[in-house]
Amino acid sequence: MFDLANSKLFTPWTDPTSGITSYILTQKVAPVQEGFYFVNESMTRDGRYLWFYCAFPPSGTAAQGRTLGVVDFVTQEVRHFPDTQFNHASPFVDTKTGVVYWGMGDAVWRRGPELGHNAELVNRLPADLVKLRHIERIATHLTLSADGRAFFVDAAIGLQFVFGALPVDGSDFELWHTFQRNYNHAQFSPTDSDLILFAQENHPDPITGLLFRIEDRLWLLRRGELPHPVFSTPIRLTHEWWDPDGQHVWCIKSDTGVWRVNIATQAVEEIAWPGGRWHSHSHTTNRYLIGDANPTFYRGCPSTVNFLNRDTGKSVRLVDNPEMVTYTGARYHIDPHPRFCCNDQVVVFTTTVRGEIDIALAYTAGLIAHTT
Repeated sequence: MFDLANSKLFTPWTDPTSGITSYILTQKVAPVQEGFYFVNESMTRDGRYLWFYCAFPPSGTAAQGRTLGVVDFVTQEVRHFPDTQFNHASPFVDTKTGVVYWGMGDAVWRRGPELGHNAELVNRLPADLVKLRHIERIATHLTLSADGRAFFVDAAIGLQFVFGALPVDGSDFELWHTFQRNYNHAQFSPTDSDLILFAQENHPDPITGLLFRIEDRLWLLRRGELPHPVFSTPIRLTHEWWDPDGQHVWCIKSDTGVWRVNIATQAVEEIAWPGGRWHSHSHTTNRYLIGDANPTFYRGCPSTVNFLNRDTGKSVRLVDNPEMVTYTGARYHIDPHPRFCCNDQVVVFTTTVRGEIDIALAYTAGLIAHTT
């Protein structure tokens, strides 16, 4: 099991106001080291491997060209793998084995966390679907079906947005639906292999250059059926994720806080929490939330990372991130994106408290104790 306090790879950092200690990965294999986008787990269940995003300014962007690194807590090593260049926030970690999957171009690839492992092709979109069109992304972030058979992809191909299941055994891609505007953030249900949650996104028209804003954020699509919104009345929300029960989804209502929505009844459980109104993530028990907030959004803006104990109603700040308005801060999507990981034992997030873009961890038990 990982021991952050005694690891040579991490440096403790204590918030001067709250007294909460986080552990920053100060062993560097890349100038920019970030936590995963909060939808996907980045750490194995046994706590041995922690994957993270790497960037080498001015190379690449948040959409294209970042690579992956991994912490091995047993050998106390940090490794970087240049062969893992991915697009968008596609990486997905098999939490049992430590194998990581990612999307680039028309394909999904994988590799193990050891130096002797090689990148392997998992599957790719069919040539008669892609033809000669440009591929902006194969997936916003890869998620695996509940039966473990396929990844869901929300590919941006030419002027279309193509949704479907890409089997991990290399068999044929299954087309579910095609859109003419930008829908993304597609996520397989954790309990139902025939259902996805996805988002209506701001749509920059590639022909006219006009921007079409989000009008109705949350959508569902069942295999073989037509897509439909979660709510009967259009609502602008952001940053959604599945509840482990498969019956609810969480999202951000930016002017109030966090919502937990029953997808069958549209009933909303509202958690008024300014500390988590940018991105948030829920503990498996739903008793605790981790989230981030910013005063005014722009790429590289200042932000805080906060923990909420719903049993007591108490919230505590982990870090107060200074703004980073440099080329680097604007280019690599350095939002904190906090998430519970490793069976909810730690939270993982991106921080700028050292004047660099770093990945940090904090123990969940300590956050609970501090807010009890």
